[in-house]
Amino acid sequence: MTAAQFELIDETEAEAILRWRFDELVRAGYDIGSALMLASHVEIDLHDASALLRRGCPSETALQILL
Repeated sequence: MTAAQFELIDETEAEAILRWRFDELVRAGYDIGSALMLASHVEIDLHDASALLRRGCPSETALQILL
């Protein structure tokens, strides 16, 4: 989802999407702060973010790559 697409959805749906993204990132192994930061960047693909950790990339490095 692009940032422009995200801006077009209603507040309730946006909140649900951000919560879901946050939960998925925590499940992937990101700490709460990192997951919150990444979840708010809707242009970041969750599959890419999760794949970095699965491949052994430290979360700090993954954040630098993704942001």
